[in-house]
Amino acid sequence: TQPPRISGVEALVRWEHPERGLLLPEDFVPIAEQTGLIVDIGEAVLAEACRQTKDWQARFPADPPLAVCVNLSARQFREPDLTEKVRRVLAETGIDPTCLHLEITESTAMGNAPATVATLEELKDLGVRMVIDDFGTGYSSLSYLERFPVDHVKIDRSFVSKLVEDPGAAALVSGMIRLAHSLGLKVIAEGVETEEQLERLQGLGCDLAQGHYFSEPLPGEAVGALLKTNAPGS
Repeated sequence: TQPPRISGVEALVRWEHPERGLLLPEDFVPIAEQTGLIVDIGEAVLAEACRQTKDWQARFPADPPLAVCVNLSARQFREPDLTEKVRRVLAETGIDPTCLHLEITESTAMGNAPATVATLEELKDLGVRMVIDDFGTGYSSLSYLERFPVDHVKIDRSFVSKLVEDPGAAALVSGMIRLAHSLGLKVIAEGVETEEQLERLQGLGCDLAQGHYFSEPLPGEAVGALLKTNAPGS
């Protein structure tokens, strides 16, 4: 079998605190959500992710080009000018819209399903790809899942972690993959940490996977080195 190839990266945000050092999202994102600062943070992350990915695409050409996945917070997703902000970032960075994958959680999507459909359609009209994160953990309405104009779903790591030893988890993952494929969606498995998990997912027909098995979270310079080893002919 062919070794896994890198088809995309996901933007992760960290805060280098002057006294507490490197802070993970759970240490500051909830407060940023409450205060509204998450909107400015999210816009900055989106712009930097697109700029950096455009640079990597130029340095490490691939077919299809490298994609980048950026999470949208619930508050960001409800902003009335979200589509215009995404349009501006696309224009400023020059990245192909199809290379930008925007992620919302299942609970965010179902929070106001009719409004979600409208926002997703606006974003899809820009050419970007839409992803439902944490698939299987929320309270999906299948009628709305069919109506959501999305491209990918991400199976939550809580299912993937039990995939090998728990037949129940394996059955759920298999069912989610079949359901997504029947709706014309591609499936990404999150939290892959072992070769056994990857092989089981491949056997179930999962399209893409991410997790520590492939790479720990890395700063931009280290990602460049990783992409270099992944380049065709390397």
